[in-house]
Amino acid sequence: MSKAVSVTHNRTRATVSLVAGILIGLTFLLSSSGKVFGYGEMPGQTMQFIGAILPDAWLTPQLALFLGDIFFPIIIPWTELCLGVLLLLRIWPRLFAAITLPLTAAFMANNAWYISQGKYQFTPCDCFGFWEKFIGTFTHVQSLYIDIVLFALALTIVLVHPGGFLSSPPWLAKLGKGIKGRKK
Repeated sequence: MSKAVSVTHNRTRATVSLVAGILIGLTFLLSSSGKVFGYGEMPGQTMQFIGAILPDAWLTPQLALFLGDIFFPIIIPWTELCLGVLLLLRIWPRLFAAITLPLTAAFMANNAWYISQGKYQFTPCDCFGFWEKFIGTFTHVQSLYIDIVLFALALTIVLVHPGGFLSSPPWLAKLGKGIKGRKK
């Protein structure tokens, strides 16, 4: 392959990866900030889903309290927020896109389970927290479509992003060199 074709190919891959990262990043930023700033705004069906898939012996009162009061309303939204910011900043995009894969797969499983229960027509998903007052609510079917698109975009970044698995943008490398130069 000639050098010009290789450069064009890498530029195309970088552009596709950039657009996918921006779309995932903005979606995660919007959904997580709606849950972080509107504390306690989490999809209500999540605990029903956990109760349905976990054996009763595992779902102790302590675990249910941890999941309902800490994991889903605090840890998951902050994880989404961090992933969204890191994908927008293009810091290790393959790594953080790979981390979004199981997260979006869990979102898909949750929505698919809820739809399979026959509760898909008019119940809101609450996936975007208090932002849904402004942008409108999504049904579980719409949320499932969004989750499938997010999964596909994350997979695209993992497979298409040029460079190594832990490659970072050039601005980050320059920032690191500038810091090293100041220490002398």
